[in-house]
Order: sequence, then structure tokens, then C-alpha cells
Amino acid sequence: MYEAKDRVGYITLNRPEKRNALSHELVAELKKAFVQAENDSAVKVIVLQANGEAFCAGADLAYLQQLQRFSFEENLADSSHLKELFLKIYQLKKVVIAKVQGHALAGGCGLATVCDFVFAVPEAKFGYTEVKIGFIPAIVLVFLIRKIGEKQAKHLLLSGELVQGNEAMSFGLINHLVSKDKLNETVFEFAQKLIKNNSSQSMALTKQMIDQVQSMSLTDALTYAAKMNAEARASDDCKRGINAFLNKQELNW
Repeated sequence: MYEAKDRVGYITLNRPEKRNALSHELVAELKKAFVQAENDSAVKVIVLQANGEAFCAGADLAYLQQLQRFSFEENLADSSHLKELFLKIYQLKKVVIAKVQGHALAGGCGLATVCDFVFAVPEAKFGYTEVKIGFIPAIVLVFLIRKIGEKQAKHLLLSGELVQGNEAMSFGLINHLVSKDKLNETVFEFAQKLIKNNSSQSMALTKQMIDQVQSMSLTDALTYAAKMNAEARASDDCKRGINAFLNKQELNW
């Protein structure tokens, strides 16, 4: 599930026989893995990946059958369990890259959505099919609107359509399309670029600000931004970076 190598923390979905479908246990394991990766001082960037043909096919069928017998309180607790995973990934202090080698559907598409970057193969399909089975994409909806805007989110969430390749790119679901034989190499190179070129503190604070400012008024957001700007100037990373820039020194973070 978790492995650290070359300053990258790899979190791997490993239920290929179930198309990496989400179960209560898998969500719990993912939450633990992301906490471990966030606290691992040897890791600067995290890659979420999967074994098998699918990235993640959403909820496990046996799990869906089990949910039908739950009380409201049990369903609320279970729903909060998934919410905590998505929020943890979204607010993680380290950059998270989704490496999507196969279909990402429903909750699996949500898993990719909350990551900071998504690299995917052209044949991978993305979509939120919940409305087709009388369910709703409730939790991911909150993140998706933030990510791609109301118009695009409405199209995907209300139609339940699957998109892939350039269409998925045009919706803003993915950042880069990469052939299957180049996916591992491309994601590794991108992760190393972030690791070597960028301050981990700066990336963490920028992620935090992106999360925070969207719920603020313009005035409050700008006041918060000015405060963060001033605090960042006093940081060791900023002093080190500016000094290297002024002295035309190469900086390796």
C-alpha cells in the first residue's frame, strides 16, 4: 500500500480482482497511508496509483448491498468516513499526483478529482455514474465544482456520462494525457521536478491558501493573502530562495 523511494511516497490501490473498488476497509487503509506519507520526512511528493486494469471502479458491489441494511446513523458514519479521506487528500500538506492507468469511475473518479495533479492514459474513462443507479455524487460534488466550475460539473454529475482522452482533459478532470508505456516515467519525472525545483513549505502554504480563499469574501481573502505574503517573506525558505536568485546560484530543494 505505501512505499517511499527517491523522495516520492507511493500509495497503491491493490485490489485488482475487484477493480480496486472502494470498501470501508480500503478507505481506512488509504487514510492511514496518507497520514503516513504526510508525516514521512523522507517524502516530498505523493503519487496515488493502482495495480490492475482499473484505477478505481467506485464502490464495491458487496459493499453497496451491505449499505442497504444500514440505519441512517450507520450510513452517515460511513459517508463521513469517505468524506474524511477526500478532505485529507485535498488538504494534505504535500502535493498529491494521481497516476491513472485505467478507468476511474464514481467514487474512483472522486479519488482522482481531489488530487492536485492527474496524469492519465488516453483510454482511461472518467465519470460520475451515481445518478444512473438512483444514488448521488454528494461528497465529490463539493470538490468537483471547485475544480472545474459549475457548468462543467453539472454536465458530468447530472448526465452520468463517461469521458476519456482529450474530452476528459477539456473538462478539466486531468492535467496530462500520457501513453501507457510512458506513464510511470512521465509521472516520476514530473514528481522529481517538483521535488528539486520547489520549496516544500511554499507548495504546502499555496495549497492551504487555495483551499481557504474560496470560502472567503474578496476583502477577507485579500487580507488573508497579505498576511500570508508577509509571513512567507520571513521564512527560511524564502530567504534562502531570494539569496540564491540574487547571487545567481542554482538551488536544489
